[in-house]
Amino acid sequence: MRQQRRAFTSLPQTWKKTPESSPDFCLSYSAFIIKSSPSAHPPSSLNPCCCAPNLPPSLTPLSLCGLLRFLFILLASLCLLPCPTQAAWFRVGVVGPWGCDPLFAKALPSVAAQLAVNRINKDASLSYAVTFEYAVLQEPCETSRALEAFVGFHTKASGYIGPANPGYCDAASMLSKGWNKVSWNLDDVRSHPTFARSMARPTWVLLSVMSYFRWAHIGIISSSEDIWMETATKVADALRSHGMPVRLVTFMENTPHGIRRALTKVRKMSEIRVVILCMHSVLIGGTAQRLLLETAYDMQMIDGSLVFLPYDTLLYSLPYHNVTYPALKRNNKLLRAYDAVLTITIDSPRVSFYEAYREAMERGEVVSPLFGTIYNSVIFMAHAVHRVRESREWMSGGNLAQQSRNLAFQGFSHPIKTNGSGAALLEYLILDTDGISWELKPTHRYLRAEIACLVFYCIGMVRFLGKDIHFPRGYGPKKDASCWFTPGVICSGGEDVATLTSSIGLLLINFHQPPLFPLIRRRINQIRLVRGPNKILLTLADVTFINPSLSNKMKDMRHENVNPFLGFFHDCGVFAIVTEFCSRGSLEDLLLNEDVKLDWMFKSSLLLDLIKGMKYLHHRGVSHTRLKSRNCVVDGRFVLKVTDYGYNEVLEAQRFPYVEPHLLWTAPEILRSGQAGLHGTLPGDVYSFAIIMQEVVVRGPPFCMLDLSDKEIIEKLCKPPPLCRPVVSPDYAPMECIQLMKQCWNEQPDKRPAFDEIFDQFKNINKGKKTNIIDSMLRMLEQYSSNLEELIRERTEELEIEKQKTEKLLTQMLPPSVAEALKVGGTVEPEYFDQVSLYFSDIVGFTTISANSEPIEVVDLLNDLYTLFDAIIGNHDVYKVETIGDAYMVASGVPVPNGIRHATEIANMALDILSAVGTFKMRHMPDVPVRIRIGLHTGPCVAGVVGLTMPRYCLFGDTVTTASRMESSGMPYRIHVHQSTVKVLHELNLGYKLELRGRTEVRGKGIEETYWLVGRDGFTKPLPVPPELKSG
Repeated sequence: MRQQRRAFTSLPQTWKKTPESSPDFCLSYSAFIIKSSPSAHPPSSLNPCCCAPNLPPSLTPLSLCGLLRFLFILLASLCLLPCPTQAAWFRVGVVGPWGCDPLFAKALPSVAAQLAVNRINKDASLSYAVTFEYAVLQEPCETSRALEAFVGFHTKASGYIGPANPGYCDAASMLSKGWNKVSWNLDDVRSHPTFARSMARPTWVLLSVMSYFRWAHIGIISSSEDIWMETATKVADALRSHGMPVRLVTFMENTPHGIRRALTKVRKMSEIRVVILCMHSVLIGGTAQRLLLETAYDMQMIDGSLVFLPYDTLLYSLPYHNVTYPALKRNNKLLRAYDAVLTITIDSPRVSFYEAYREAMERGEVVSPLFGTIYNSVIFMAHAVHRVRESREWMSGGNLAQQSRNLAFQGFSHPIKTNGSGAALLEYLILDTDGISWELKPTHRYLRAEIACLVFYCIGMVRFLGKDIHFPRGYGPKKDASCWFTPGVICSGGEDVATLTSSIGLLLINFHQPPLFPLIRRRINQIRLVRGPNKILLTLADVTFINPSLSNKMKDMRHENVNPFLGFFHDCGVFAIVTEFCSRGSLEDLLLNEDVKLDWMFKSSLLLDLIKGMKYLHHRGVSHTRLKSRNCVVDGRFVLKVTDYGYNEVLEAQRFPYVEPHLLWTAPEILRSGQAGLHGTLPGDVYSFAIIMQEVVVRGPPFCMLDLSDKEIIEKLCKPPPLCRPVVSPDYAPMECIQLMKQCWNEQPDKRPAFDEIFDQFKNINKGKKTNIIDSMLRMLEQYSSNLEELIRERTEELEIEKQKTEKLLTQMLPPSVAEALKVGGTVEPEYFDQVSLYFSDIVGFTTISANSEPIEVVDLLNDLYTLFDAIIGNHDVYKVETIGDAYMVASGVPVPNGIRHATEIANMALDILSAVGTFKMRHMPDVPVRIRIGLHTGPCVAGVVGLTMPRYCLFGDTVTTASRMESSGMPYRIHVHQSTVKVLHELNLGYKLELRGRTEVRGKGIEETYWLVGRDGFTKPLPVPPELKSG
């Protein structure tokens, strides 16, 4: 089973004589091909087995021909020998979504691979006759494009670390087999001979941990990225293949509504003990996991009933010695929510990496611990290559995978060892917080034993380290039956047919002993249900009934208010009972849906349906035992039906645990007997009906008016006096209904009315009025109509707001007139403008600034500067055309003509920008001034929209070129103006101060008269002092 980002190591097919060429291997003992290519190292000097000699250039053609004849026999003999060693280049390709996923990029793959390659090349034992290098290969985040990219990696590396996305791992394995190369990701490499792994399988670790704590029922939540959705699917398949009941796999949208919806699904499945989170860990900057845990805290799901297990921490060694994670330190809500999280990660001793990691975290920097996994995988590959060369075998992917077994070496932060099957023997730690401190403390250690590999999976031993796990509210999830963790056995509580047959055979030997007859009859009754032509369980061989007549009775039950039993379903460790689908959901769902308005007539119709259904069951001697609002379903016609009846023995065989919220409907006498949910009574069903009446009447959970927890309510029910019952106000229902409710939950079971009497009393409650479901439906549909109108109005308002946001964004990217034309599907024809004014500027010395800055600092510089410029141009009649690097281009008079004012608008804007730049400071270099040079020009141009994908409004013509030349030939802190712009400014006669620069050589234009714009009458803003002009 494949898991996401497993550290499997890619092994090679091709070796390269130089980084530019990839010669083939010897294809047989008698001949092999070597591709020629320009190289600083001649092939023959690198490989003694090569059949292409390195010939001196001084040989004449005649002597060359003779020498070839002379060497023919020698070369033939050499070619018949195997090639035990070969001096070569080996390029490791590190495949991952480094470019599209910022948290994967924080693993610094190029740095990790570079460190590993340096270590290999310095180790003479590993790099003998071979030089290692690396290539970082970008894997798209979309699964549909990732395989296409992987196909293109064929010629870019000799072996691969990856792929990271498990969605195309099967296809990648087939490609690797064809290429004779290897990659890491597969959980089961037995069917992939050119695959090797350098890490333990995460599913084995998860199975061992859950087996230790006896948590079987699993939910999986994935973030919306393709790579994590594929991971969640593969994890679920892997766990189900081992018989684990994965109850839920959901892909959440990374929005508050999407996260809340995913958690609501988990909460509805109360049997779930563990939630596996397939997303980036919050400890390394995962936003989705942070929002999920905070939402779970708000929804009061951090109560000890669930444990959250991050999946990605299984793939690397997460530092915890003296390391403080800012995500926990700065967020109290997240710190309290993380108390329900168990972090499982690879153990490693305290090495220098921890100190570097701690210092980086204190500075607010995040470096993904996946860094160490990449490093270890490259070293792992080098050791396998070395072993193949030592064994004098052919250098193939299959041989390299074989030689990855029984390895032992020191990795980046922990030792790495593999066993005889190639499985990695690593130790893991379970890290926990106490909900108060932000430090992670180890509580348990996972030890992978070499002899613990069973037929289905390799289990590990979990050892207690002396520190208890701190669960919210002091207790953790309930334990499940231990049979879930027995390989090859379906947890059912029954026995398989072979075992029963053997047992019966032994018993029949001594059948003459009378006490054995009842036991033999019991065993035969069990087998009748799973074998023979009249068997009831057609697909499940290991779940048995004790009472076959009950199951036959269930099959024959048919009533309008009883949901029919259809059969059983069993697959991948999931056992389910199949009944008819009811589209409206359960009665509990209906009551919780605030959009559905329920009047008394509609409530009484639902209660009457429930009474009819229970009356039918009791007439046939069937006690429901687990009657609650969740077991009452409503179909498309708003008819209530009773479901989940008669399954007591099946559920007992499955050992389904009963949690406290489920016991609120259980009669007190059954609670005191300790047989809740197993053995019911007819009066007990009447009590459960009374609690459902309370739910329907007040439209709230059981005992919702009491300020008590579920545990406190159950304790009071078990140990009266005083009696603990719901308190229902007469405002909610007729008094006769409340009196009937009190009769049904009477403390003495023999004083509770039967459903026949309940049916007669309930008909009289409405004083002869018929509870017509059709009338109730019509009223409800009217309410639906009014509710729908209100909902449509709200949605329309929200849509209008989003539309305005979209239009605002579009008008910021394109001129409004162009945007309107594109919105209606029209075309924007190119438009000619007689006269416009253009502005160009750039930063003087930007290349030097960039060389002395980090990339993120350069981005911050440009963002701050252009934000300043954008604020200024909003005060002028201009249009920002584009920014290219440090170049900033603005136009006036286009796309909306403004007469000859374009020149004054551009000139005023240029003065404002120059004044603002004079006081601008870089964040990372506050003492270094930002000097810009500006060029202005006026003339005709053509404007139009270019492209369909990300369309751009562009200007074309000689005016654009000239304006750019004016900027490039200008000076720092000066506005260089062309004579054409000066002419328009003089016509406007607005008092612009212009200084003649003189005859200036403009590249591509020759010698022209140009000017400096130094001010304007009434312009009082300070301008930066430009450097002095040099004569000449």
